[in-house]
Amino acid sequence: MTSAPPRFRTRLSGWHQRFVVEERYVPAAERRALYITSIVLVIVGLIGFTIVLLGVLGHTGFERLDQPVELWFNAQRAQDTTNFMIVLAIIFGPVALPIIVLVVLVIWTFTARHVWRPLLMAGGMLAGVILAQTIAPIVQHPRPPIGDMLFGPDRTFSFPSGHVLGTSDFFLLLAFLLASRIRRTWFTVAAISFAVIGIAAQVVSRLYLGYHWISDTTASNFLSLVIVGTVIAIDTHRTARVKGERVEGELSKTQTDGT
Repeated sequence: MTSAPPRFRTRLSGWHQRFVVEERYVPAAERRALYITSIVLVIVGLIGFTIVLLGVLGHTGFERLDQPVELWFNAQRAQDTTNFMIVLAIIFGPVALPIIVLVVLVIWTFTARHVWRPLLMAGGMLAGVILAQTIAPIVQHPRPPIGDMLFGPDRTFSFPSGHVLGTSDFFLLLAFLLASRIRRTWFTVAAISFAVIGIAAQVVSRLYLGYHWISDTTASNFLSLVIVGTVIAIDTHRTARVKGERVEGELSKTQTDGT
């Protein structure tokens, strides 16, 4: 039996290399900071989500803000603003957002040397979808009145907000996975700022259009912190190496040893 042509073998080898995790050297203090950040995000996310959830179930605490916040947003409605909020709802909705994420992942997969970060991104986004679809029918939190909805009726349960959870996961995961490799203060600040603005816009959109309570959107943000914190911990454990440690994958060509 004849072996595969050299060019074909080279292509196979190149594709196989994409699945080798690209590791990088970082200062010990930076790796420790990444672990601390991941732990803080997970703890804050879990505590915050639990507090909001208990308020929703018992109609106490944070849940008492739902009605006043809804009334305030209803009073701010204007046609031009409504059109803009509908555009945001479509872009980050259950149809357009998955397409956007898929396009980003496909481009990233075929342009990057390794698929580790695109896979982390996909895993984090999938975790958000599973959590939203699992929690909603368990909590069974009704949405605001259908008469207050500005983009058609929605009779599904509202807790947590899938729009906000997906948007938050997308922006925060993308910011971390890029900033952790670029490692420039200006880029990290810009990425986080852009993520916060995008998330805030989607929260306002869902409240303004009358599809969610403030408790729904807040719970989604807390859930997103848990997901992002978990991804940070996984990525740091698998890819971040300090000087002197053995590299099990492939050392990044752009890595620095932090000295």
